Amino acid sequence: MHALQFSTTGDLAALSLVELPAPVAAADEVLVQVKAAGLNPSDVKNVLGRFPYTTLPRIPGRDFAGVIVDGPAALVGQEVWGTGKELGFYRDGSHAGFLVLPVEGVALKPRSLSFVQAASLGVPYTTAWDALQRSGVGTDTCLLVIGANGAVGRAAIALAKVLGARVLAAVRGPEQAQTLREQGIEVIVLGKPEDLAAQVNSVFSGGAEVIFDTTGHWLPATVGALRVFGRVAFIAAPLDGHVHLPALALYRKGGTLIGVNSLLYSCGECARMLDQFGQYFDQGLLPVPHPLQEARLADGLGSYAEVNAGTCAKVVLIP
Repeated sequence: MHALQFSTTGDLAALSLVELPAPVAAADEVLVQVKAAGLNPSDVKNVLGRFPYTTLPRIPGRDFAGVIVDGPAALVGQEVWGTGKELGFYRDGSHAGFLVLPVEGVALKPRSLSFVQAASLGVPYTTAWDALQRSGVGTDTCLLVIGANGAVGRAAIALAKVLGARVLAAVRGPEQAQTLREQGIEVIVLGKPEDLAAQVNSVFSGGAEVIFDTTGHWLPATVGALRVFGRVAFIAAPLDGHVHLPALALYRKGGTLIGVNSLLYSCGECARMLDQFGQYFDQGLLPVPHPLQEARLADGLGSYAEVNAGTCAKVVLIP
């Protein structure tokens, strides 16, 4: 099978297209023929050496959609999707023609999604789902999503609307804001951090009950925009990993910080999440993802470079 593989880290030049034997499934595993595989920034960072626990040599790739071709008879032929902390780090990942993983590590793919669409959703949607669930987002929750134009931000907005929350999106540019307004989403355009509290209070009197910062750069400013006993979920931080947080103000509000890290969840745990919200696609409650940029696995080296350069398009590799 064709696969992308790296044996050293620190440079994308370490990644190469190789020909390998197809893996063999053990008794408690399934063999999936990969039809499409998402390319996430974390896949790129993995090759660059940002994850010290990665074992080498390794096939990268966390997200996938495909067909089970070997395993328990009842599962053979089923269309599935998945993601998880093992894939691409200490178990070969999805940027290959075939993938082996535990039986419990796959979920049935929503019928309304193509393989390409399903493969684009794993990390963004499980991350957003985890953030919303752990921060208690539900009916009428006043939710602010910062960085709403990113993959995780878009997923959080879509899922929050299904859960019945009142959603306020925050983006950097007027064009991004206009696009969201055309989708019926209330938006603020981010300016100075010290203005965030007033902007949010103009929409949510008393502040937001939950703030999801998908950038990590707005954490200090979120405290002033938070309602009493509010929660701030975040998935990123500045490059040095440190922020100066107004802890006294957070303490006085009884606020809670929630770190959201998709790499804490196994394939099995992610499959259960996919089962929980995957039904919403078939019910017509979640939008079909777009736009997506498809690329052949054989051209994957260029795609990795594009993502590393900051491309806004969601890239999906086709074996």
